[in-house]
Amino acid sequence: MKRLTKKQMIIFAVGQLGWSTLSGIINAMLVTFYLPSKENIELGAIQFIKPGLIVFGVLTILGLITAASRIFDAVTDPLIANLSDRCKSRRGRRIPFMQIAAIPLSVVTVLLFCAPVDGISPKNVVWVSVFIILFYLFMTMYCTPYNALISEFGKTQDDRMFISTAISLTFFAGTLLAYSPMVFAGMLQGSFGFNGSYRVCFIVLAAIACVCMLLPTFLLHEKDFVETKPSGVNMFRALGSTFKNREFRVFVGSDIMYWIGLTLFQTGLPFFVQTSMKLGISMTMYFMGGMTVLSAAFYPMVSGLTRKFGKKKLTIAGFLGLALAYLITALINVNILPGAVFGVAICVIAAFPMALLGIIPQAIVADVAEADGRVTGENKEGMFFAARTFAMKWGQSIAMLVFTSLAILRATRTEETDPNSIAASVFGLRWVAIVAIAFCLLGALLLTFYNEKKIMRTIVKEDPAPETAEVKTAPENGSGETEEN
Repeated sequence: MKRLTKKQMIIFAVGQLGWSTLSGIINAMLVTFYLPSKENIELGAIQFIKPGLIVFGVLTILGLITAASRIFDAVTDPLIANLSDRCKSRRGRRIPFMQIAAIPLSVVTVLLFCAPVDGISPKNVVWVSVFIILFYLFMTMYCTPYNALISEFGKTQDDRMFISTAISLTFFAGTLLAYSPMVFAGMLQGSFGFNGSYRVCFIVLAAIACVCMLLPTFLLHEKDFVETKPSGVNMFRALGSTFKNREFRVFVGSDIMYWIGLTLFQTGLPFFVQTSMKLGISMTMYFMGGMTVLSAAFYPMVSGLTRKFGKKKLTIAGFLGLALAYLITALINVNILPGAVFGVAICVIAAFPMALLGIIPQAIVADVAEADGRVTGENKEGMFFAARTFAMKWGQSIAMLVFTSLAILRATRTEETDPNSIAASVFGLRWVAIVAIAFCLLGALLLTFYNEKKIMRTIVKEDPAPETAEVKTAPENGSGETEEN
């Protein structure tokens, strides 16, 4: 089989730019839109869903909705993975699912923010509940097959690291795009109102994301690069055998902690900027942009550091660095430093950990999937990446519960006459940061139990020598990695 050229790997990464933009809109904007800050309410933001800890006295309605949608995911993730692994389409096992999902995913993302009643109403709760379930269904249909291709397209360690680096870069670029409405919506508010201006931005971003997601499905022919023999293993057996892999169980546990930490950062940044730092919401985009550019500057060195120190050690270092960024976040308003100083410090400190955690975990999953396939003789890449996709969404769900419940601790009503106008508080946001530190440290601790040497020995001992491996593209990606710590 052919190996992808670097240009083709970049085309593949464009697909991640699309879905990460839509995912970023949900992570960054769902709470901002449906649980608006005091500052945004004063600018004309509408509250569509009743805020406050009114579900069992510890949860918000929005937090419960996002958590419940993951129960649905618990079924769809392995189901889509197994259907993809068993697919017999002439176009391959992955591409057909990605093509089917791209347009509905883009449309549903926009509709999620089009609640039918301009005010607090049970109809809005039903609307958001239905469309967030549809969002995660189509997200799974695209992401699970897409992620499985990381292992299948990555013929060598160098290929997998390059693909992981490229998709990490497009992931953060997509996330940055998702924050852009915080800048551009303000320019449109005179014509469309506060909520309408954000919807216009979402429509534009969804159209861009849709094109990006479809691009690799038409420009890359899966069967040219992948042995597309369908798996004959049924869903429950495949899922069970996936979690029988001890190293994968350890990784998934740690990975959930990563997604909790990352989502708390993405969801909380607009609130940290507005409520804690007392800055305009447009500064969120600038802080995220600065962090993304700085993080991208670290990308070239990650591959070399991985060869020297191994994926495990660097991922643990990423967790610790992210915890430090959250420590700075928890200190906002503790002393007399201006809020902007904290914002710059957080983004500078978080940049390198984000680079590490954005690149390396994908490569770890690809390693585990390849090693498992060599030991068992079964190709279950889709199921392994489905489990990682589930970890992502489960972590995001926990983060939404944590954020929506903690952010409003000791909050005061924005209007004394309106019992529904409660918004985030500085005290609550500080506790969000403290809890995020705990999750990051737990993620680092869990990963210490991952046996990277065992995985790499399984891969390397059966890899063909670089000079004898079949290469139909430029011979620059030979595997030179023999063992990692």
